[in-house]
Amino acid sequence: MHRKKLDWEAMLSGAIDAVGVQVVFQPIVDVARGTVAGYESLIRFPGYEVRNPETWFAAAHEAGVGADLQATALRLGLQARAQLPRNTFLSVNVGPEVLTDAAVRRVFAEAGRLEGVVVELTEHYDVDDLDGIQAELQRLREGGALIAVDDAGSGYAGLSRMLMLRPSMIKLDRELVSDLDHSEAKRALVEMVGTFAGRMDAWLLAEGIEREGELRALSSLGVPLAQGFYLGRPNPAWQGISEPAGRTLVEQPARSGPRTLRRLLEHPPVTRPDSPALSEEDVVVLCDQDSRPVGLLDSSAGPVPIAGLLINVDTDWSQAALRAITRPAGDWPAPLICTDNAGRYVGIVRIPRLIHALAGGKA
Repeated sequence: MHRKKLDWEAMLSGAIDAVGVQVVFQPIVDVARGTVAGYESLIRFPGYEVRNPETWFAAAHEAGVGADLQATALRLGLQARAQLPRNTFLSVNVGPEVLTDAAVRRVFAEAGRLEGVVVELTEHYDVDDLDGIQAELQRLREGGALIAVDDAGSGYAGLSRMLMLRPSMIKLDRELVSDLDHSEAKRALVEMVGTFAGRMDAWLLAEGIEREGELRALSSLGVPLAQGFYLGRPNPAWQGISEPAGRTLVEQPARSGPRTLRRLLEHPPVTRPDSPALSEEDVVVLCDQDSRPVGLLDSSAGPVPIAGLLINVDTDWSQAALRAITRPAGDWPAPLICTDNAGRYVGIVRIPRLIHALAGGKA
């Protein structure tokens, strides 16, 4: 009996027109708080004999319509933003090799403002137009999007790519996460990438978590965000955390210890970038509609760029001080802007107060 030959031309044409495809969402979890921080949008092909997404995208690339299929996946994911649960972000995937394609650019342009959207670069093919990619990423950032890169820990090339792209989120892939609880070498590498991410003001997200032990190991290392089948499978609905993972997270010791920035928080006024400044205050934090900081107003210095100011609220005092003094000298007086594991604003810590606390003074 001969197996039926697949008509990939017809199948790809249908899928690009969103026929026989479905968008699903996998939860991304705030490990410290045991809550859903965001969702990754993924496309599935239930209307066809071939279901594997990697097979589909490889076939589309070979047929010269890879950008069109990725544009369809992007459009379906971004259209679901209207139903996105409150205080969560949406992560969408795109290959850098199609980022400058007209079909992909059109989808992003039609989506409007991109606050609360994380654009993850999934690199499967060689890229030549680095300048064009950098320019497109800048346009996405100006539209409100955050940039993520995957496959962190894949050697010098991966680290060099991160330095060039300056992402807001760095993903640890399944190969590094697998059996993390049984490998001291992997634990050391995760710690290294975490330190690297922190110095770049980026969030670390571990994907591919399939066992309780892996989640516990990541939690003990302070990895803020996680996703995987153990935490929650992709689903057409906005699913919460699985019951087993929820129990594991509840049992984890709290990481907000006595020497974290949470203890030193102050809460100056917060306003939207398009709102009038509160001129009587010495510091005003600018946040977008999703409570993510986008700027800082200083009564003496005026607008202050937030690059180098963002830091996790559960960072230890000594690590925070090290981050602060490695900023450009002109930025030293600016306060640290503290965020939770989903990037939402929670308060500021002034540098004199941090130094006083480190010196043994009363926090």
